[in-house]
Formats: sequence, structure tokens, C-alpha cells
Amino acid sequence: MRLPGTRYQEHGWEQVRKLLGQCSLQALAGIGPARLLDPDRDALLAEYVDAAARALHAAGSRGEMDGNSYGDTVLELALSLLYELQARCADWAALCTAVASEHARMPAFWTSPGGDALLRKKFNDMYAVLRDKVDSDNYQAACGRPCSPNRMYAYRMLDTAYGELARLFAAWRAHRDQVGAILGRVLEAEPIEARQLRSVADCRPEWILRWSESLERYSGAAGPLHTRSKRFASLKDNPEKIGAMLREIGEYQALSSNQDRDWLQDANDAGAWLDDYWRVLGESEAASTPGPDRVLEALQEEIDLAGPVADEDMPPDDEPPLLLETGAQRVSLSPRFLQVAAAAQERGSWAVRMMADDSLPVRLAVYLKLLGPFDDSY
Repeated sequence: MRLPGTRYQEHGWEQVRKLLGQCSLQALAGIGPARLLDPDRDALLAEYVDAAARALHAAGSRGEMDGNSYGDTVLELALSLLYELQARCADWAALCTAVASEHARMPAFWTSPGGDALLRKKFNDMYAVLRDKVDSDNYQAACGRPCSPNRMYAYRMLDTAYGELARLFAAWRAHRDQVGAILGRVLEAEPIEARQLRSVADCRPEWILRWSESLERYSGAAGPLHTRSKRFASLKDNPEKIGAMLREIGEYQALSSNQDRDWLQDANDAGAWLDDYWRVLGESEAASTPGPDRVLEALQEEIDLAGPVADEDMPPDDEPPLLLETGAQRVSLSPRFLQVAAAAQERGSWAVRMMADDSLPVRLAVYLKLLGPFDDSY
């Protein structure tokens, strides 16, 4: 799911959640889970953040996985949420209270079989709530519209529901009865809606409501809109609100995917160019003659052994021509300027040898063309 300002998406959140849970247990192994019951929660929070950050940095390749479609890694998203926790002491206090309540029901539950999983779940629940708070705050800053953490969670639920609908519609033959219940008719052939559902913007709110209603019959668990929880109470009988939220998700998804198209094309072009580059290098190395390149070595020896080539157009060292002195004085230069300039040239250079038959103005014009854009003296 893409919304303005949000960074945590479902396909990457699973890895972020697992990494945070694993590193939280590693941090508590050194700190001691019993300290979650201490009254000095602020000091414990700072100690936990430092220990968990070290564990996250040591996660290796697991943290280098893609965490969202914006280029953030799992490690970056996990660290961002961990450091956000340090600024939100209320969420840490709620975690400590939940651990204390579980401890009152089952003393030192983290030492019992399955206790690690229960403790990790409490941390995962805390980070899931914190994730929605962070994304809702960033959404409000980006759009200027109010958005509660519960509304952000509703956005995620609707996006997940769309994904489930797309999966059912794509495999409608295997789920003929459930898809028929969602569409409100008996299916005798492929429904046209299976082809019309190309993005979340094409999803109809009545499909979401019927899908949630059908879950208890076809999967055994009540759908998110048909549970006793009041978390989605505002959506249960409000298809207009569901439709507006689906359209918002779809519109921003289309907008952001269009913005990605240019740089993704550039990345593909660059990758193709590098593939061609390495292919040509490999072919040239495979086709090359073994041993040293005698032609280039002989040519280099001839260049090294060749003496300096006399430049007929260069003024002699002893006395510059009177014409050059006069021309130099005419443009307010030192009388010996041209002589010094000629002496400054490297007589044995390749450029001097190649332009040995050209006059000094021609050589200066060539230097101007080659060096002018990079040399202020020209």
C-alpha cells in the first residue's frame, strides 16, 4: 500500500516485524526480562534501545532485504521504528504494563515453554501500533488532512482485502462459490469482473463487504468487518467511506508508480549497458592472442628511443625573430613572451610531433579547442 508520507508496506512489514521481534529477544537476553517490571522504565528504555540497535546492525543479510517500494531496507525501517520508540515513552509504558499483567497471571512466563513467543508477540504488537502512529503522523504532514492510527490501520486492511479479492478472482475456478457470493450471482463462466479488477481503484466497496461476510463460511474465521471488534465499526455499514478510501489508495498508487517509471527505465538501461560492456570485454579477452602484445610494445620502444623532433616553426632559443617581438609588443606582451611560451612546450610530446609541420597560430588554435573550456588562461 502506498499513501503520502507512509513508509511501512505490507510486503516488507513482515520482515521488519520478525527482525524487531528477534532482536528484542536478543536485547532482553542481556538485560533480563524481569527488569520490564521495574518502576524505572525510562532508564530501561534507553538501555533496551542501545542493545536492540546493536542486534539489528548485526543482523547481516536479513536486514539488507527490501523493506518497501521506496528503496528503504528492512534494517533502515526497523531502526527508524526503534528510535521512534525512544521518543514515545507512552508506548513503552504500555508494553511494560502488558508484560506486568501477563506476569501477574503467569509469573515469569518468559521462562515457561513458549514464553519467548509470547514475549515476542507483545513486542510485535507494540511495534505494529507504533508503525500506524508514525505513518499516520507522516500522512497528516504530507497531506494536511487528519488521520488517526486506527484510520491508517483501516487503509492497510482495505489494501489487504483488495489483494485477497484479486487472488480469488484470478483463481475463480478453484473458488467458484466464494467468488459467486462476493459478486452476488452464480458463476457459469469467467466473470468479467476478474478482468476489470486491475488495481485497487477498480475494487468496489460491496465486494469488500461481501468478502468479509463470506470468510466465516469459507475459511472458518470471521472477516475483519464482521468481528466483535469495534476497530472497523465505522466501515461496516458505510460503503461510501470504503469506496473513498479505496480510490485514495488507488490514485496515489498510480501517481507514485508513474513517478518511478523514469528512473526505473534509467536503471534498466544502465543495467543493459553494463551487461553489454562486460560481454564485449569477455569476448575480447577470449579472442585475444596469448602472450604480450608485440606490436604495441615495439611501437612504445620506438617512441621512447626517438629523439626530440625539431620544430621548424618554433623560434630559436638564442634570438627570437624581430617579427614575433614586434607582434608581442603590439598586443602589450613582453618581447620575449613568444620565446618563453615556445620553450615551455614539451618538445618530445606527441602533440608537438603531430603538429610539427603546422605554424604556431595553428598549434595555439588546437590548444584553445582542447584546453580552452578547462583553462582560464585561454
